[in-house]
Amino acid sequence: MHIDVVPNRGSRPTYLLRESVRHGKHVRKRTLANLSSLTDEQILALRSILRGEQLSPAQELFEAIASPAHGHVQALRVAMQRLGFAALVASRPSRERDLVCALVAARVLAPHTKLATTRWWHTTTLAEEFKVEDADEDDLYRAMDWLLERQRPIEKKLAARHLEEGGLVLYDLSSSYFEGSSCPLARIGHNRDGKKGKLQVNYGLLTDARGCPVAVSVFEGNTADSETLAPQVVRLKDEFGIERFVVVGDRGMISQKGIDELRTLSGVDWITALKNSQIRALVEDGGLPLGLFDERNLFEFTHPHYPGERLIACRNGALAKLRAAKRQALLEATSAELQKVRAEAALDGLYVLRTPLPVQSMQSAQVVLSYKSLAQVERAFRSLKTVDLKVRPIHHRLADRVRAHLFLCMLAYYVEWHMREAWRALLFADEHQAAKRVRDPVAPAKRSERAERKALTHTLRDGSPVHSFRTLLEELSSIVRNTCRAVRGSTEAPTFKIVTSPNPTQQRAFKLLSTITV
Repeated sequence: MHIDVVPNRGSRPTYLLRESVRHGKHVRKRTLANLSSLTDEQILALRSILRGEQLSPAQELFEAIASPAHGHVQALRVAMQRLGFAALVASRPSRERDLVCALVAARVLAPHTKLATTRWWHTTTLAEEFKVEDADEDDLYRAMDWLLERQRPIEKKLAARHLEEGGLVLYDLSSSYFEGSSCPLARIGHNRDGKKGKLQVNYGLLTDARGCPVAVSVFEGNTADSETLAPQVVRLKDEFGIERFVVVGDRGMISQKGIDELRTLSGVDWITALKNSQIRALVEDGGLPLGLFDERNLFEFTHPHYPGERLIACRNGALAKLRAAKRQALLEATSAELQKVRAEAALDGLYVLRTPLPVQSMQSAQVVLSYKSLAQVERAFRSLKTVDLKVRPIHHRLADRVRAHLFLCMLAYYVEWHMREAWRALLFADEHQAAKRVRDPVAPAKRSERAERKALTHTLRDGSPVHSFRTLLEELSSIVRNTCRAVRGSTEAPTFKIVTSPNPTQQRAFKLLSTITV
């Protein structure tokens, strides 16, 4: 007896149990039963029985002796391979390079202390994939020291990849607090973490116009924002070889003193904003006619206090309403300095940008959008400090270890940034980035229709759930790599590995990662 398969056009084929019967010189088939109602697994079992094979439950034949999480590790491996990350760190293979790559992957997947990392990564396939199974905490510290020695050439490679002559460079400063008090970099300064009285370290992040990180610099915790700008400009010109560029920084970063220094450098332009006191002075002396906002939300003007510069005034109506509401609450709460508070109402939602760029190089609307791109650096700081890479609190005591830790976190964000960009279609992210470059530069940013739908329904068009970056990694981690062996009553039985088959969402995630380019 045997089972025949009869094709059935576009439908499931018909399965027939038949036997062969000889009639004289001819052999004919006789149908004994129609097996089409059986499942594929049942039909396969019947075929095995007809071949004389002995069937036993799989669990009686094999056992899984290990099932470490693998899918999220595989995703990091794919992204890092697409980025040529290992070659970025060092051109030649080495133990230190493997450890650094493993540390970067671990920082994206599960940020821990170095000791906790060496314990955690054995619950996944990360240690095996990166060939660091035998690494301990001391190995990781030595790898960090090795990485710090290579920071300059690595950042130079990143600059060559992502910065271009005449392009935008975004720069901003943030801080993170310490646990402990013995690090030479630790100082009391302007605390951005809400940890008053905590020692902290400052670090500046340099990115391209999209927010892709290129370099990080570490400063003592009481260093003023504006004092960190000049070293970055020098690095861009002398180390990275960028002769012409436009540096974008907020009003605290690019001060008047900093602008005076920038004026002495050829090929360096800037975009920044006036402080509120400067805007108020322009309004009071009639240099900024607020009546022009009756017909538009943006206009350009010049003023003798800012020679050689274009001033671009913007009024955000939504921001004006928000500040007016806050001011009303303040007025109701106190009568002190009442007139001063009322006078501020004229400046609600108003900001003024300043730049020496000629209009031929950049139109007013593009200047505004360029300044607003600083939000990309703020996004980087959020990822570095909170839910993703968790750069804080800093536990290291040595200054160079702190520098290495922050550089490691920046490299991890570099990988994460590219993964986020590749996964936009699966995340709560707007896929229509081109539309942002032509929108009204002053009006509040609006999501595209597709992004709005994702936010409201939490589902994609195919009905699958929308993910955050973290939940998508968790989804991928459900792919495990099982190590199995035959049950023969001996631990010496040979083993084999089986990886969980990815579901449609996981398949799509891996496919999107394959589109990463540099």
